[in-house]
Amino acid sequence: MNWFESFVLGLVQGLTEFLPISSSAHLRLTAAFAGWQDPGAAFTAITQIGTEAAVIIYFRKDIGRIISMWARSLFNRALRHDHDAQMGWLVIVGSIPIGVLGITLKDAIEGPFRDLRLIATTLIVMGVVLGIADRLAARDEKGGRHRAAKQRKTLTDLGVKDGLLYGVCQAMALIPGVSRSGATISGGLFMGYTRESAARYSFLLAIPAVLASGVYELKDAGQGHVAWGPTIFATIVAFVVGYAVIAWFMRFISNKSFMPFVIYRILLGIVLFALVAAGVLAPHAGETAG
Repeated sequence: MNWFESFVLGLVQGLTEFLPISSSAHLRLTAAFAGWQDPGAAFTAITQIGTEAAVIIYFRKDIGRIISMWARSLFNRALRHDHDAQMGWLVIVGSIPIGVLGITLKDAIEGPFRDLRLIATTLIVMGVVLGIADRLAARDEKGGRHRAAKQRKTLTDLGVKDGLLYGVCQAMALIPGVSRSGATISGGLFMGYTRESAARYSFLLAIPAVLASGVYELKDAGQGHVAWGPTIFATIVAFVVGYAVIAWFMRFISNKSFMPFVIYRILLGIVLFALVAAGVLAPHAGETAG
């Protein structure tokens, strides 16, 4: 991998990590369309450290408050009913599914899951799921002629059951094309949470999983065609771009629909299927390209 490739892939990672369109799929597709070699799961996991660093800085006040209260609650029982202390436990609980499945499915994640036909399928299917979830949220928020608007849940309503369900949704993102934010936000909307609450918990929940995955994959960095230098450069680019994207996205979802992302996902999936069917792209394109 040269420096230009690492810049482009870092840019793609930063642009797509927080949007419900799947960063891992876009890294895979960028390499396939450009004729580059697939950067691989290790490169993807490490560059995600950059975007998670952006999350940590953007939500630094929330994260600092949660960690502080959670740590204090370990020694002070009176603080265990505090919302921030409970959020600390809920992030831990919600991280269990992806931790277990990430280790169990490691070989599939690095191999069969990167098939372009599977990515096209997950892009379309999860696009439809996100669209349905978004419509349900809009219906509750606006009400109708014969239906009053319904109050949706916020993070103060989050419990262990919902935390685990969020975690299961996040684990689905181990398959490229699903999208970590897309799956968890969709799950949150189906459970009755507001768009802002679903997105906020989605981003907080991703921190332990992404950092753990990135650190775990460090042992494989610098091997093969992806050297340490380009990997670090791509991570820095992903951090800078990712911070700008998350700031925009949190403003966007406060009063906008997810439908533009739904349409984009479905169209991209259809185009990808057509290119594979026409022989323009092989299902494993990029995996052996130099």
